[in-house]
Amino acid sequence: MLSYRKAGAAIGALTLGGTLLAAAVPAQAATTTTAPPQAATTTAGPKNDGAKGICKRLPQTEQRIERALNRLQGPATENGSIARLEQRVDDAQKAGHTAVYTYLNDRLTYRKGLLSTLTTRQNDLKAVATWCSGQGLGDTK
Repeated sequence: MLSYRKAGAAIGALTLGGTLLAAAVPAQAATTTTAPPQAATTTAGPKNDGAKGICKRLPQTEQRIERALNRLQGPATENGSIARLEQRVDDAQKAGHTAVYTYLNDRLTYRKGLLSTLTTRQNDLKAVATWCSGQGLGDTK
């Protein structure tokens, strides 16, 4: 019973504090003068968009995407390749394992989509590399 009272008191205090804060903000806003808007002197973009970090990690990101694409496009003997998964799907279908076939076929569909996604990212990174070198950011190839 004591914990309900403490919880009720805490909620009441928060509500009262929020009410006081809400009443103080418009009053403060009414008393402050607004400065005229300043003209923008530079055309620089935002400083907090992470461009410097992206440019710095660009070579590692390109390598990671290249490795993943090589693995996906690898032969049927390579783990993680689309060809290997296609072979497993065919084997499951021939064996009549419908549940396994469905599961592997869904994985195959995802993996084929991943191939197109990674290809798009690889092309996007080429444009980013060009931008980074133009800005003098990061170590680009």
